[in-house]
Amino acid sequence: MTTETLTKWTIDKSHSEITFKVKHLVISTVTGKFKEFDASIETDNDEFENATITFEALIDSIDTGNDDRDKHLKSADFFNAAEHPKLTFTTTAFKKVDIGVYKLTGDLTIRGNTKTVELDMEYGGTVRDPYGNTKARFEINGKLNRKELRLTWSAVTEAGSIVVSDEVELNLNVQLTLN
Repeated sequence: MTTETLTKWTIDKSHSEITFKVKHLVISTVTGKFKEFDASIETDNDEFENATITFEALIDSIDTGNDDRDKHLKSADFFNAAEHPKLTFTTTAFKKVDIGVYKLTGDLTIRGNTKTVELDMEYGGTVRDPYGNTKARFEINGKLNRKELRLTWSAVTEAGSIVVSDEVELNLNVQLTLN
């Protein structure tokens, strides 16, 4: 990317949501979110293909609607927020696969462990808001195995059901602002 034609975008935190879902006891789903996060995107043209994306979320901002569960997730059993206060994501590839559809590949780092993940990304369009700001919207979805990122805590009920699924579903609704 050349800096002469570099287009920079930042995440509009008040119009973005970073959520995840995990099966609990095989029969229900727990939804959580990160309330504190930041991201930026740099492109070298009007298209988003080949953009560079950096993202981070503060582990202490995790919110599942249950204080005890949130404390457990922040503990050494899961994210270990005391030693690893952030999770990060940086693109390694951002390819257009169809009109408005992209494959986003990047390195996700949690607990000091990095794994390459591939996410589906849908472009929702670009508009000018009432204040003259240019905005772009993306919906990002994917699944990952939490144990591959050292989130290995596990328990089994007396009946043999797994308490927390290994598979985590990611759902991000992101609005960007052109700088």
